Amino acid sequence: MAIILFDNAKRNLFAPLSLTKAVSSFHFGLLSIKERWSLWLKQDTFVHTASYLQALYETPPSDTHIWIDAAVVPTEMLVQQILNLATGQALIDDKGVVAGKSAQHFIDFSPISCESFFESMICIENVHRIEFPWEIMQQNDLFIRSDFKLVTKGRKSQPISPTVQLVQLADIFIEEGAKLEFCTLNSSTGPIYIGKQAEIMEGSTIRGPFSIGFKSVLKMNSRVYGATSLGPNSLGGGEIKNSVMMGNSNKAHDGYLGDAVIGEWCNFGAGSSNSNLKNAAGNVKVWSMELDKMISVGQKCGVIMGDYSRLSINSSVNTGSVIGVCCTVFGAGLLPRKIPNFSWGVEGKRYNLDLAIKEINNWKIMKNKALTKAEIDVLHHLFHLK
Repeated sequence: MAIILFDNAKRNLFAPLSLTKAVSSFHFGLLSIKERWSLWLKQDTFVHTASYLQALYETPPSDTHIWIDAAVVPTEMLVQQILNLATGQALIDDKGVVAGKSAQHFIDFSPISCESFFESMICIENVHRIEFPWEIMQQNDLFIRSDFKLVTKGRKSQPISPTVQLVQLADIFIEEGAKLEFCTLNSSTGPIYIGKQAEIMEGSTIRGPFSIGFKSVLKMNSRVYGATSLGPNSLGGGEIKNSVMMGNSNKAHDGYLGDAVIGEWCNFGAGSSNSNLKNAAGNVKVWSMELDKMISVGQKCGVIMGDYSRLSINSSVNTGSVIGVCCTVFGAGLLPRKIPNFSWGVEGKRYNLDLAIKEINNWKIMKNKALTKAEIDVLHHLFHLK
């Protein structure tokens, strides 16, 4: 038996982040959703997503499996309810199936149906789901704190160099191979987690909650405020506040990144900054790509950026901006708040797909990776959507 994390029928509300990967691949807090559920349930975990994305993921063996909505946030009580399920039973709430145990298996992606897929339903309440991309940064404080407890429970941190200035050592955890010298870590405002082989360079100052992933680097004299998560193989620099970089992305130079969610394989040119607050300090509205309308998200929101997108040097990103997948963004003055997939600049020109694929590979080579055939097929699919 294994865990299968399925994307629910509203997965596209996470666009542009969900256009190139399953929801269970989202990385925030200390972990990806897939990693989080694997730790909670201590079982092999597989992914069920949209048909055009499924080739990115391993196929589970035929067996009785536990199916869980990938957008659902695990809690101790919910995990116990899931483990107590009998075959054919499902937990449901007012938004649909939360989790279920079944020997059946989908061939193609479709929303889980209570009537056809499970024999009996158990109604539960107070299930926490994420539904929109900006909620990832809004709730990242919660996720860092809960993941920190999950990941570090019963474990001992690596020793910290005496050159590091510390505030509240108890909430700081350093993994094996991490490097940090002559920096400041202040966990009085939240826990700080430094992942395996990560590096915090000299002069950097960090206030928790904060997490930096495997082989990621925070460059010299960086200033980071919680709640911020830098996913694996990322570069951080300048000033960063309450932001999530999911992995393999670079914001390596001076400039401000605040209240933002950045996908994978993104890059911020030197001096690029985003606004996260309107001049009048009013409510921020953000474009939902799926609903094609503006949605109120609160007083602060910076930028949501899809995978493979890049900002030129000195880019000025407007409050509450959404940048699609695979965009090369450049333009004078304050940039538009809506930048569609495969944009070349901001004046309606489209990125040539063959050139885009070549240039993505150039960036991947810098991190000793390469585009797979399955990833290229996903880009072709998205490029040719009507």
